Amino acid sequence: MKKERIVLGGGCFWCIEAVYRNVKGVLSAVSGYAGGARANPSYENVCSGATGHAEIVDITYDADVISLSEILDIFFEIHDPTTLNQQGADKGTQYRSVIYYADEEQKSVIEDSIAKHQQDFSDKIVTELSPLPEVYPAESYHQNYYNLNASQGYCQVVIAPKLQKFMTKFPDKLA
Repeated sequence: MKKERIVLGGGCFWCIEAVYRNVKGVLSAVSGYAGGARANPSYENVCSGATGHAEIVDITYDADVISLSEILDIFFEIHDPTTLNQQGADKGTQYRSVIYYADEEQKSVIEDSIAKHQQDFSDKIVTELSPLPEVYPAESYHQNYYNLNASQGYCQVVIAPKLQKFMTKFPDKLA
């Protein structure tokens, strides 16, 4: 097994986490916060927009099963990387599209992926690309949110369609 890590933000972390928990080769998907100025921020701190953190998902995966490029293909399919600080009705810097890379090799793969996926969008991809900062896990009630709250309105209206899109577009990647 070749364990690797990538940190992605694409709007509400519940959406991103729900998809990646279902991806073959993903070992863990943990909702959290990254890219801000305050140590150990709370959900309330991050939602205020004052800390500068993004809602992210810290993904550990087996690179022998799924490549970073494939993980990014899914990422660019399940969120809109062309909207600055917004995904649907979720607005604010905490909902920005962002990829935090661990090293120059990852950065190069990400840059290639952005160039490849730009062809799929008429608007410019505005996904932030930054070195991996300190990552803070979100509170326990945010972890595995979709699976624990699937009947909740937000889950049915926002998350379920993203999961369906993933399952339809990438059936071979379904865990």
